[in-house]
Amino acid sequence: MSTFGSLNTATTSLWAQRRALDVTGQNIANVNTDGYSRQRADLRAIGGSAVPAFYSTSSGIGGGVSVEDVIRIRDSFLEGRGHTEHGNSARLTAESEAYSLVEQAFREPGTTGLQNLMSDMWRGFQDVANKPEDPAARGQVLKRLETLVGGLHFSSSQLDGQWTQSRENLDVLVKDVNAAADTIAQLNTAILRASQSGLPSNDLMDRRDVLVMKLADQVGATVRPRDGGVVDVVLGSVTLVAGGSSSKLAVAGSIDPTDPTTDPPRVVTATGSLAVPVGGTAGGQLHALNSVIPTYRAELDGIAVRLATSLNDAHDDGFDLDGVRGGALLGSSAGPITASSISVLITDPRKLAASAIGADDGSVPANLDRGNADKLAQLGTGVGSPDTAYRRMIVELGVQSAVSQRNLGIQSVITGQVDAARESVAGVNLDEEMTNMLSFQHAYSAASRLVSTIDEMLDVLINRTGRVGL
Repeated sequence: MSTFGSLNTATTSLWAQRRALDVTGQNIANVNTDGYSRQRADLRAIGGSAVPAFYSTSSGIGGGVSVEDVIRIRDSFLEGRGHTEHGNSARLTAESEAYSLVEQAFREPGTTGLQNLMSDMWRGFQDVANKPEDPAARGQVLKRLETLVGGLHFSSSQLDGQWTQSRENLDVLVKDVNAAADTIAQLNTAILRASQSGLPSNDLMDRRDVLVMKLADQVGATVRPRDGGVVDVVLGSVTLVAGGSSSKLAVAGSIDPTDPTTDPPRVVTATGSLAVPVGGTAGGQLHALNSVIPTYRAELDGIAVRLATSLNDAHDDGFDLDGVRGGALLGSSAGPITASSISVLITDPRKLAASAIGADDGSVPANLDRGNADKLAQLGTGVGSPDTAYRRMIVELGVQSAVSQRNLGIQSVITGQVDAARESVAGVNLDEEMTNMLSFQHAYSAASRLVSTIDEMLDVLINRTGRVGL
């Protein structure tokens, strides 16, 4: 290598170390930037000539160093794990929130819960049994019965409101997914063009990967890499983003909370209406819409029917103060009895059938026997009572909610561990960057010293050759 070749080698080192320092500075500047992946300058030695020749040979010493590329540090396996675990965590979060809202609809345990309201009602019938001639006792049991019916209406309306809100949230989420998918497709196009032109695209990839992780949270999306830094976004067997093009999603199905099973809500493709298997928040919301809320709404309707049936059958066996056989105590003016349509049919305290004996024609004086009132008061006990069915439902709800919260806690730990592993690879460590900065700084100083040394050598060669003894 000639003397001037050594000067070129030192120059390439100066340029390469400065470029590496620039990359280190970029990492330090973005230490708190969400989604930023640390970068590294890929230094490669410039080798000597390997072409054989008759009259010229290489000394074997290379021509210095060059920065081949600025590498974006990412682990594709950990990123794929991150997408999967984030989707699972978001799904379990949505399911746990759904169970929590259902629990709030029943207000248990508490003074306004249905269990307490039913207990008050049974105690009211016992008060009538103790004083069947007292109009105040008769009036208060009807008021307590109306309060219980109001509690059933409130719980039912709460469940309906939760279902409607979840359905609207799913619509908004799908629109957000469509916008994110369109942006990812545009970034894929920009990344491919940059790759083909030899331009840097690391920042574009960071922006795209942030959106991909967002889709993983929302719908459980995963990615499939392609050439040129491009990725496809996949939902099960459906490709949401293919290179520079994206598909649209839509929400299909019922918008009526009272009948979601006939046409259950689902996510489909906007073109062709093909069912899309989704996870993440959307999957949790669909589980709430199609399983959690309808199940407990149906059980609440069953309790309302059981309450009305047991009270009506027992009330029909008794006689009121006028000796008239009691009729239906609870009913519905709008079709079958449900928790939202049940109502109290008797408003006159005298019509309360507290007596177990009397005459159907009403020709005898009012009978003050307390037998039927006592029978009504005992309806709250026993295996098939409405209270037992309600308690069984609340216990089941509590167990399901606890299991959901436990699963979410376990999944949160797993997701945190995966995120920590991802951060250890792609995140910026200031201590590491400080070490790199000092290393490149010393290398730059050494290269500059090499330039000074070669300059002194050339000065001796050019200005002092032939001047020996002068």
